[in-house]
Amino acid sequence: MIILGVDPGSLRTGYGAIETDGRRHRLIEMGTLAPSARLDLPVRLHAIHDGLTKVIARLHPDVLAVEDVFHAANARSALVLGHVRGVVLLAGADAGLPVSAFPPATVKVQVTGFGRAEKSQVALMVSRILALEEQAAGDATDALAVALCHAHLHSARPAS
Repeated sequence: MIILGVDPGSLRTGYGAIETDGRRHRLIEMGTLAPSARLDLPVRLHAIHDGLTKVIARLHPDVLAVEDVFHAANARSALVLGHVRGVVLLAGADAGLPVSAFPPATVKVQVTGFGRAEKSQVALMVSRILALEEQAAGDATDALAVALCHAHLHSARPAS
């Protein structure tokens, strides 16, 4: 199974794809979609949607896993993140993918065992789980954590 994880952000949207059998996970690709901050929000949203659509077309994932919008510092930030998450969900729906969403604390628990883990702890565990030669960092790492969260929860469910 190929899982594409996405960490929505208005300036940098991370993505990371893994292949998994439920127990073993392998990195396929990770990256960041980063339209210029100088662009108006609708243009940035279009660029994120377009970029993610191309990633989906290239990687042919079986599922899209996305991090839920967390409680932002202010209402405007939360609204903008909601817009970004919307275009991420749209890209998945356009491709006919099932979409799973996870709160940040759930992602952290599934990857580190602790729901309040720091970003550095998440990055360390992502690097270890995927046996990366260098420690991953940034928004793409967060997206890989979302993909791993889906893999862990999906493999834990009994087959129907």
